[in-house]
Amino acid sequence: MADCGAEEEKGDFGSPQGGERRMIVQPTSLEDPKLNKLKEVLVEWINKTLKAEHIVVRALEEDLYDGLVFHHLLRRLAGVQLHAEEIALSTDAQIRKLEVILTALNETLEMSEETAKWNVKLIHSRDLLATLHLLVAMARRFQSDLVLPVNVSVEVIQCEVTKSGIKADKQTEFITFQRSDCPIDELFKLEAHKIETVKKAILHFVNKNMSSLGLNVTDLDKQFADGVILLLLIGQLEGFFIPLCEFFLCPVGSSEMLHNVMLALDLLIDRGLPVQSVDPQDIVSQDVPATVKVLYYLFNRHKNK
Repeated sequence: MADCGAEEEKGDFGSPQGGERRMIVQPTSLEDPKLNKLKEVLVEWINKTLKAEHIVVRALEEDLYDGLVFHHLLRRLAGVQLHAEEIALSTDAQIRKLEVILTALNETLEMSEETAKWNVKLIHSRDLLATLHLLVAMARRFQSDLVLPVNVSVEVIQCEVTKSGIKADKQTEFITFQRSDCPIDELFKLEAHKIETVKKAILHFVNKNMSSLGLNVTDLDKQFADGVILLLLIGQLEGFFIPLCEFFLCPVGSSEMLHNVMLALDLLIDRGLPVQSVDPQDIVSQDVPATVKVLYYLFNRHKNK
């Protein structure tokens, strides 16, 4: 078992504080082929993205801690220009730079400091787990077609400094999603307020794109059940008109509603969205996870447009 006190010290900035929790990866997990494959895919993605800037990453643990690579990725992928030193040599300068970069990244990823699995301290201390969590979040946000290994996990010791000493618990930490590559499946395992936060973001996205049609959605759980708004939303986002003769604009009964939803899912599959696992009857039946999953894929494709 890993020793919580055996972690390499990085000066005062890396020293544990009272009440702090830290994840320490078990050495055996570092040999997991799936973990190494994930690291390879991410390194290749970074190098391909930053090829024009002549930046080459060889080891995630050693090449990202000072913020330079994250700075260039943020600029290249999100077009965010930051007032930060290009090259930070001293520890203090690197920390200041990381604070600026991670603040901007969290805003872009719509992630709060409380829910993010990374922070300045972890990244600067070369914490592999935090670095991987951040890179996976960036890849999913900025390059959703990047194929990442699924079910990548590591065994960790979670250490917490308490008044009575160090408390340690062994657990499994997933870096890519446990059962599915779709985060919505994982979302509905979380607390209700986190689910509502995501639903509000998707609702805002829907109404922003439906306003030109004079339509307003107030209830994601019910208003997509007949397929009409879903079809109109697809047309708005994907840039084509669905002839009114192809669907029921005012469906009567579940069979007409099912026809509309099946047409919508077929259109999304044709456009390359992975909704094959969604049962159209679930949407008609106002199954919330099924509805949110379909809307999430549209949101993920078009949120930056």
